[in-house]
Formats: sequence, structure tokens, C-alpha cells
Amino acid sequence: MSKLRVVSLFSGCGGADLGVLGGFKYLRREYKVQDSEIVHASDINEKAVSTYNLNFDHPADVADIRKLKFPKDFADVVIGGFPCQSFSTVNPTKVPENRDTQLFWEMANVIDMIRPKAIVAENVKGFFRLAGGEYFKMAKAEFERLGYIMKEAILNSSDYGVPQLRERIFMVGVRKVLKKNFEFPAATHGVVGCPRKSTLSDVIDSLEGPDPKYLFSQRAVDGVKRAKKNMKRALAQSMDNQCLTITSHLAKVSLNSRDPVVLIDPEREKYRRFTPKEAARIQSFPDTFKFAGSEADAYRQIGNAIPPVVFWHLFAALKGCLQ
Repeated sequence: MSKLRVVSLFSGCGGADLGVLGGFKYLRREYKVQDSEIVHASDINEKAVSTYNLNFDHPADVADIRKLKFPKDFADVVIGGFPCQSFSTVNPTKVPENRDTQLFWEMANVIDMIRPKAIVAENVKGFFRLAGGEYFKMAKAEFERLGYIMKEAILNSSDYGVPQLRERIFMVGVRKVLKKNFEFPAATHGVVGCPRKSTLSDVIDSLEGPDPKYLFSQRAVDGVKRAKKNMKRALAQSMDNQCLTITSHLAKVSLNSRDPVVLIDPEREKYRRFTPKEAARIQSFPDTFKFAGSEADAYRQIGNAIPPVVFWHLFAALKGCLQ
């Protein structure tokens, strides 16, 4: 079988695309090269595209999905983690009724142009549950209308060797005429016969951290003490467990937030934030992956990415289905 040609939409810094291509090492395991090639990658965020182009031989474009044009049969697979701010469970101002925020319609337009063999769409878990599943059902119905048998699953990154409790909804569709049966990949960690789940201790070199600049001030610690007891604050992570979800908010993380932090010293109440390198490791990026821009840019790109290891397993399952 020839290489699977992939179009990557909303590619961001390239987490999913790294999973598509394979050929990287993470936590002492080799994720072999997948028999695939990316024939188009694009995102509207210039800084994310700059990072992408630091790490891949093929270039990504800064482009608005609404303006993309492709010929039929341009690719075998179309993938995309369409922007999710309107569906996030941590966004109190979401207005999902605004069609401009429902970019699965634009993804569907591209799919309709290309008519690939398979599609993969990803979003936050909130997209699956919001308004009784109305918006998820809307997207699924549109993909089915285009001729795809759709399957969906909420995958937890920790089940695949990633030290993070990150749950995301994945929708996979295979063209009905192909008569292929896709199955989501089974868990590789934490179940009988498999290795233990990865923990923060596997990716954090030092509890103290490399630089005092990541420490929170005493003023920030005192603010936590004044917070209401029923509020989630100073979410210190255990090195013996998986981390809570890494989000783009790490660029502006505070102790008075839902973002995970590190408690260095309980007695002296010393907390710090994760470094960009640590956040990238928690997302399963290899240490060889480089980020363009400032540290704040890196945090946003990392938090918005699809974990490469998770997508490697998903794409391997899809590749096996299509063969």
C-alpha cells in the first residue's frame, strides 16, 4: 500500500501531525515511522505555524480554513482538531449557538471537496456533552451526510502512556463505500498485561525546577489562603500520579485557577508553575521538539495541541483499518 496522504487542518504546532508521521522517541519508547505523508498543513495562528515549520520537513501554511481549496482525491485522510473555545467546560462565556464558532462546518466543506477515505476530528469533552449533545450530533450528522460511517470515543491520554488525565472526544469516519470497520486503539497502559500508567515523576527532572522565576510569590500563596474552601485552588500535582489537563492557560497560570501547579515544599508553602519543557513532556512531545516565540507562546501552543503519542496510536489503528 502506498503512503497515506494526509491533510491537516487546524494543525497548530503539530502535535497530531507528529503522531501521523511517527519516528520519534518518548519515555524510552520508539514510536516508529508511520507509512504516511502530510500533503497539506495549515493553521490561522502564525506563531503556531512558525513552530510547526521548525520541526517538520514539509511546510505548513498560515491560512484561513474558509479560503482553502482542494481537488477531489487530494488526500486519503483529513484530520483536524477544530477550535474548541465555545465548547470548553472551563469557558464561562461560551456562545455555541454562534455558527462562526462551529468550525466543524468548515472542516466538513474541505472534506466534501476532497472526499478522502477517512476523517478524524477532535475536540474537548464538553463538545460531546454540551446542550445534551446537540452540537456533537450536528457535526456527526454532517459527516455522515457526506458518506462516512462515524464512530466516536472519549480517549484519556493516560491510557496510552501519557502522564496526563486529558480527556478528548475523537470522531473517526471511514467512507461507507469502503466497507471497513474502524476500532479505536485499546489502552496500552494501566490495564492487565500492560505497563503501569506514566506519572509526573517520569517527566519531571527536579521538583525544585530549573529557575526561581517559575516560583509563585508569597502574595499569591496568601491569596490562596483567602479563597473559599469549596473553590479549586492551588491544584498541586502528585509526582506519583498523572497530571491534570495541560491547557493554554498555563501562559497566565495563577494559584487562583484550575491549572495544575507543583508544590515544592509543603511546610514553606512553596509552589511553582511547570516550565514549557515540562508542559511539553506532559503532552508527550519529545525533547527534540522546538517551540518558536516566547514562553507564553510555547505554553499556548502546547496546551492547544493534541498529544502526539495519543494520535500515533489512533492513526496506527486507522491505517490498519484502511489497509
